[in-house]
Amino acid sequence: MTTLRAFTCDDLFKFNNINLDPFTETYGIPFYLQYLAHWPEYFIVAEAPGGELMGYIMGKAEGSVAREEWHGHVTALSVAPEFRRLGLAAKLMDMLEEISERKGGFFVDLFVRVSNQVAVNMYKQLGYSVYRTVIEYYSASNGEPDEDAYDMRKALSRDTEKKSVIPLPHPVRPEDIE
Repeated sequence: MTTLRAFTCDDLFKFNNINLDPFTETYGIPFYLQYLAHWPEYFIVAEAPGGELMGYIMGKAEGSVAREEWHGHVTALSVAPEFRRLGLAAKLMDMLEEISERKGGFFVDLFVRVSNQVAVNMYKQLGYSVYRTVIEYYSASNGEPDEDAYDMRKALSRDTEKKSVIPLPHPVRPEDIE
């Protein structure tokens, strides 16, 4: 049986099988530790019965309550290839949404590569919509051009009028994001 539990420092030594995916953004150890220290409730791992890590989600709470922009943010969601198509990503997203609801968020947002249509479609099935396109959000390597991202959002119950998910009519640049 799969266990969903809080991510721990020890998991940093066990999650390479998940991070090897080319669509998974990988970060330095200090970045993961910062999230673990500041937003531990938003850092969740799925563990197989034998102790192998199957996937994880890492996020945070951010924004302004006064401007109705307080929200949960998905920084990373990844499931190891051998554990995909089991509903783990949906369950991890559901847990992050529940945490964001309890913290009084208006919405949950995430950034995804425009080319990652499998993920874009999954997020749409989970109720997310494209709020805006962010031009050249992802830095490329090997001389390739930078890649655009979709900023996708899902309104939570606090946003009764669903104002947070009204799409912007034009793309933005990374420096225009708050």
